[in-house]
Amino acid sequence: MQKVSIVAVFILLLFSQCSTSSKKNSESNDGQLEGYISLSGAFALYPITVLWADEFRKEYPGVKIDISAGGAGKGMADALSQMVDLGMFSREVSPEEIAKGAWFIALTKDAVVPSINANNPFMKDLQQNGVGMEKLEKVFVTGEITTWEALTGKQGNTPIHVYTRSDACGAAAMWGLFLGTTQEELQGTGVFGDPGVADAVKSDKLGLGYNNVNYVYDITTRKKFANLEVLPIDFNIDGKTDSTELFYETLDDINDAIIAGLYPSPPARDLYFVSLGKPEKPEVIAFIEWILTKGQQYVVQAGYVKLNEDKITKQLDKLASN
Repeated sequence: MQKVSIVAVFILLLFSQCSTSSKKNSESNDGQLEGYISLSGAFALYPITVLWADEFRKEYPGVKIDISAGGAGKGMADALSQMVDLGMFSREVSPEEIAKGAWFIALTKDAVVPSINANNPFMKDLQQNGVGMEKLEKVFVTGEITTWEALTGKQGNTPIHVYTRSDACGAAAMWGLFLGTTQEELQGTGVFGDPGVADAVKSDKLGLGYNNVNYVYDITTRKKFANLEVLPIDFNIDGKTDSTELFYETLDDINDAIIAGLYPSPPARDLYFVSLGKPEKPEVIAFIEWILTKGQQYVVQAGYVKLNEDKITKQLDKLASN
């Protein structure tokens, strides 16, 4: 009987030590949150995630956060293989990814816009008339339109230098979805990453690409970066850009258009964190909860669109559910 009691005490002590050891990974002796969070993935989410991490660590300096960009495809792959705690993801999560165990939560919203060089020789016509979806499809998908004259209804043979993404990414997926296709079907010279496409278009007067909003606009000045412009889309296909289609002057203008639905989805979209199953690490859960509450105050400042209150409540409920 005495031996049984000794064994029981030993087991209780063992469990107590394990519990204490586990707690130390997320909470210091003074009750402060501690730990480590790793993230990789979408260029679209990278800038604001860095800002969120910096502000979060002001409140929780015991938490180390490591963030790397590499495209949404890498974010999903790293999350599902548990190479990182969270993948940054910039398109809808597919049923196939959910079947593999992907758990996801929406955090904010932005959009993909067609980017051109500000010194394009056809800029006046493009800004006055815009370009309809059918013509964009003939540039990016079928390759039927290969010159700026064909795009603007003139005579000539000035080539369009089309740039697309070489990495698996949400921006290309959403741009493809907008044009009725997939990233794999998009034509153009493949360039890695959002910064790569933006730099290619900046340095090429005949360049045409697509970028996430925050790689076209400077979040400090709220104006477009030097040598970059947005190609106006003629959404109602009436051959001109009317007042409901002119919302590209500033970062706040395009984001207001996203909120109002004037700039549609796609190419606007929610942005997500993904993981293999619901996160269990206390520091990861705390970070996501902080983003959906205190962290929302930084969304507009960082050049993104806030989720509405109803959607935020649903995301918090999802985070809290078993």
